[in-house]
Amino acid sequence: MKAYLSLCANKQLIMSNLLDLINHESASIVDVRTPEEFMSGNVVNSINIPLNLVPDNVDKFKELSKPIIVCCLSGGRSGQAAAFLSASGVEEVYNGGGWMEVKGALVR
Repeated sequence: MKAYLSLCANKQLIMSNLLDLINHESASIVDVRTPEEFMSGNVVNSINIPLNLVPDNVDKFKELSKPIIVCCLSGGRSGQAAAFLSASGVEEVYNGGGWMEVKGALVR
């Protein structure tokens, strides 16, 4: 039970930090869903770079204002993108998870 409570506390800390990052005044939000998915709904002021185009846009990611929050439908594709970008030298990239959660967390 103690380990479970510790895990929950850590998850809350991570979520709290993510909320701060999403609402950071210079945060860039990048949605890695397909253009069709993006057009059906998205986070205000987010940009769309589909997952399959992420490798071709590493330099563009490096130029974005930080932190960079990557989102998709549920967090799977954005997790892949964040891991790839971090491994490619892009700093301050975070998996924001699903776009609807990012949109709901945005207060700026």
